[in-house]
Amino acid sequence: MNKQEKHYILLDSGNCRKLEQAGPYRIIRPALNAFWPPTLSDQEWQKADASFERESTGGGIWSWKVRQPGEGEWSVRWGGVNLMVKPTQFGHLGFFAEQAGNWQWLREQTKRLGKDARTLNLFAYSGGATIAMAQGGADVTHLDASKGIIEWAKRNQILNPETKDHIRWICDDAMKFVAREERRGKKYQGIVLDPPSFGRGAQGQVWKIETGIQSLLESCRAILDLSRPCFLLLSCHSQGFSPMSLERICREVFAKDGGRFETGEMSIPEQNGKALPAGLNVRFVKD
Repeated sequence: MNKQEKHYILLDSGNCRKLEQAGPYRIIRPALNAFWPPTLSDQEWQKADASFERESTGGGIWSWKVRQPGEGEWSVRWGGVNLMVKPTQFGHLGFFAEQAGNWQWLREQTKRLGKDARTLNLFAYSGGATIAMAQGGADVTHLDASKGIIEWAKRNQILNPETKDHIRWICDDAMKFVAREERRGKKYQGIVLDPPSFGRGAQGQVWKIETGIQSLLESCRAILDLSRPCFLLLSCHSQGFSPMSLERICREVFAKDGGRFETGEMSIPEQNGKALPAGLNVRFVKD
């Protein structure tokens, strides 16, 4: 496999779908906000090796025209990170391509903080942000509630050997962990969080982002080391939020701390120079 084949590229989008080159495989997946017509021809889309169709149950079905590699997994490089790809029953590949801009920003922020920086990645998934912060020199605590996802993230770390000995792995509920860290007096110079829209804890407790996000941010503020340069990055894929509303929520929590806010849409650049919007983020930075 040559170097070009190992990269991820968004080739095109339209008709609520996206056409991606994920390493050696061309893939079609849903993109529910791609309301415009595709730029590439039908012939180019028909060259896809696999496609995913959602079902009403929430999962979906993958259709492959070619034999999948090995255990149905392979690796790509995207946003300066080497990543293991493994198509899931929910149509995911194992990373969110729109986070690449945040990963670069996190590298820059952690380098600015210095070599002794300690950062925390909540709802950390397969670890793209974790690896980016470790690449910037931080010692990162990676937290996710799924043991299987943490094992996936550990495999991603192996693909990025420069991050060895910079990551601590925690399988736990995010709110419980943050509360314990506050009681212990632990502080972090950077916090990253991409909370789900809805979830249930181990004891059946319900999480809804609309009612829980401010409390979560207040808990994060309690363990953010505001006595020195620090940052918080919140990304959001939930319906009902706008850049303005997301920033206002963060300002309610951090406005008195003397930092600055950067808010915008996340997107995936297409090879044709256009972009596919894919979520929101707000960044709080204190120098």
